[in-house]
Amino acid sequence: MTAVKNTLELVALGPVIPVIVIQRLADAVPLAQALVDGGVRVLEVTMRTPVALAAIEAIARAVPGAVVGAGTIRSAADARAAKDAGSAFAVSPGYTEAVGAACRAASLPLLPGVATASEVMAAQAGGIHFLKFFPATAAGGIPMLKALAGPFPDVVFCPTGGITADTAAQFLALPNVKVCGGSWLTPQDAQRLSAHVTVQNKVTAQAARSLLEQLTEGFEPYDVRARGLALWRYLGGPWEPLGLSVFQD
Repeated sequence: MTAVKNTLELVALGPVIPVIVIQRLADAVPLAQALVDGGVRVLEVTMRTPVALAAIEAIARAVPGAVVGAGTIRSAADARAAKDAGSAFAVSPGYTEAVGAACRAASLPLLPGVATASEVMAAQAGGIHFLKFFPATAAGGIPMLKALAGPFPDVVFCPTGGITADTAAQFLALPNVKVCGGSWLTPQDAQRLSAHVTVQNKVTAQAARSLLEQLTEGFEPYDVRARGLALWRYLGGPWEPLGLSVFQD
């Protein structure tokens, strides 16, 4: 597993962080490996199921290319347990000083959730300037992110919640958005197929193809190539533009 010192380092690894709910421990490693093989290295495993910590530990041990973090961190105890399981980072639905302090004490980079200006200020007071905007669509979506850019020019966001492969590019086009979180890469039906290349070919690749097409739409040729190259590298290239072998059905 790759270690990170700051959650901003995750931005360099790709424009999407899949939000993963693991129901069966046996699915964890095959699913993570399929995503990594498809070029998706940053994985958020939510602590919403009894096997979540064991899944994080298994992925951290068995999938060296993965940068696995724990999601739905709601308490200091959650933060400590996530660190002990091998999490490289933590994601929380909101921010409290208790969670922030626990993550700092554990040297566990935190990506906390915010939905209002007051919450942004509280997270900044804790020394955090890369924030999860959650729940993104319900909390105002793109108009809210544009509004937050004015008073908070030093803050960047990872919108999560209601984002799809069809809308991710619209969020990523905002200057204060660096990456998007979403569950569309790992729907529950796909997880049941995780031992096969179906996850990589039918889920990861299809979502990435949709994202690539939308990222390039409406940009000048230079911008198209720059954004495309960034995504191709993220997907593990080298491949020829718009003829990527990973996209073949």
